[in-house]
Amino acid sequence: MKALLNTFLILFTVLLVSCGETNEKSKSNQEATTSGNDKPVVEKITLTLDQANTLVTLPLECVQKEFPNKLGQTLGSEEDLAPPQVLHPAFYGCFDWHSAVHGNWSMVRLLKEFPNLDQAERVKQILLENMSEENITGEVTYFEGEHNKNYERTYGWGWLLKLAEEIHTWDDPLARQLESNLQPLTQLIAQKFIDYLPKLQYPVRVGTHTNTAFALSFAWDYAHTLENTALKEAIEQRALDFYKTDVDCPLTWEPSGADFLSPCFEEADLIRRILGKQEFLDWAENFLPGLQNSDFKMDVALVGDRKDGQLVHLDGLNFSRAWVLYGLAKQYPEEYGHVLPLANEHLAYSFPNLIGDDYEGGHWLGSFAIYALGEQ
Repeated sequence: MKALLNTFLILFTVLLVSCGETNEKSKSNQEATTSGNDKPVVEKITLTLDQANTLVTLPLECVQKEFPNKLGQTLGSEEDLAPPQVLHPAFYGCFDWHSAVHGNWSMVRLLKEFPNLDQAERVKQILLENMSEENITGEVTYFEGEHNKNYERTYGWGWLLKLAEEIHTWDDPLARQLESNLQPLTQLIAQKFIDYLPKLQYPVRVGTHTNTAFALSFAWDYAHTLENTALKEAIEQRALDFYKTDVDCPLTWEPSGADFLSPCFEEADLIRRILGKQEFLDWAENFLPGLQNSDFKMDVALVGDRKDGQLVHLDGLNFSRAWVLYGLAKQYPEEYGHVLPLANEHLAYSFPNLIGDDYEGGHWLGSFAIYALGEQ
């Protein structure tokens, strides 16, 4: 009996040691595949030709689709009642004007990066049709009308200048024709920014279309690339007036239920363009305390229903957060390189859901994803 008991104790001891070793190995393997906050490390998404062929179908399906349409215009008389394509001959599709603009931007960006797209010739044809000299003249006429001088201020204005910048940096004969055709509208929108900014006494700090920092970031990129000194100086002056003394942005208040932009992040995205390195790092430490820490955390924005046109805005928030984080890490890798996994996580959550039969973001979210991917 005593011998049997000793044998049992020996077997029990062996099992305990074995289990301990197994648990340690399991723990070790888990640590190798997780980040410091116990979440799986999400790898960078690299846009492939196959994915580009899929993404380009989003603008192709909507930039020349007139209905449904949300015009958002002010009617001065019955004469202003007209179909979208009559009012906006260049940018009448994709549900609203600004989505049509960045739908065309998406096609330009994808064609630049992947000249061998399956539908490359169709994309070129549509770009030429949409941005013909005659159509752009019609757009200028609309913006010069008495009742719609401020139409699409400032979100659509920013995207129009981003489209113009994308075309300007495209080394292709087609781009030179498109740039020439678009020029009257580009100049008009640039001047509208210059005229408007001195009158704007307070920035708009929301997570949707009228966010001031977002539009100024895109407009600054255009002004910087095309060396439009007057526009660049106007943006920098007002940006510093608006944001230079800001501290402790309440990231924990974000997001609101239908945000597609982060008010805090968009402001940082603009200011990093304007200030020198040390001045920006000092400003950012006061404005977004904690972001410089290697253990900085932020949950992705969860979408409750992708058939709901407002709730699906939060996919856009994930993309826009990602592009701000990528921009910070790319400009200041030593100080902000640690946010890359967080940016990847935001992008990876929403990217697989871009294509769907009932997806309410199909007319615009592809542009956000493409821009985020390009900022990596």
